[in-house]
Amino acid sequence: MTHKQNVLGVTGPSGSGKTTLIEYLVKNLAAHGWKVNVIKHSHHDFELEPPRKDSARFRHAGAAEVMIASPYRFAIIHELRGADEPGADEQLARLQPADLTLVEGFHAWQIDKLEVYRALEGKPPRYLDDHTVVAVASDQPAPHGLPPRLQWLDLNRPDTVLDWLMKKIPRQA
Repeated sequence: MTHKQNVLGVTGPSGSGKTTLIEYLVKNLAAHGWKVNVIKHSHHDFELEPPRKDSARFRHAGAAEVMIASPYRFAIIHELRGADEPGADEQLARLQPADLTLVEGFHAWQIDKLEVYRALEGKPPRYLDDHTVVAVASDQPAPHGLPPRLQWLDLNRPDTVLDWLMKKIPRQA
């Protein structure tokens, strides 16, 4: 993968607190003047506007891409129409440069990852088999024999995750 920006995946099972942690990190990094992008992967189809709005009508008519633009924001909806889902490089290239891009989902992407792990979920941690996991934010104490490549962080103290991240990622600007 040849991306030009700092990218960190945030991984963990549904309901583990990934979105809450990402929201905290984005809010606090932005408060420190960082420009942060987020890519959220969904396994579900989604609509950005109701089906009868103009942009949806253009997509349904066959447009490859539709941009919705206003004085406040814009969005580009690109229809794959049976094509393969774009890879990491292609998706990252569509974003403007930032100090950091956080990626929720896309477990197969070969990027450094922060795992959100709660032992009560009953699922084994991903870091045992996924060597792209460089840190774990957990509500449990660090286990004995933790691989030295891993940083263990307190999920109940998201400020410690923020501090770790700000030290790990060199700010671009």
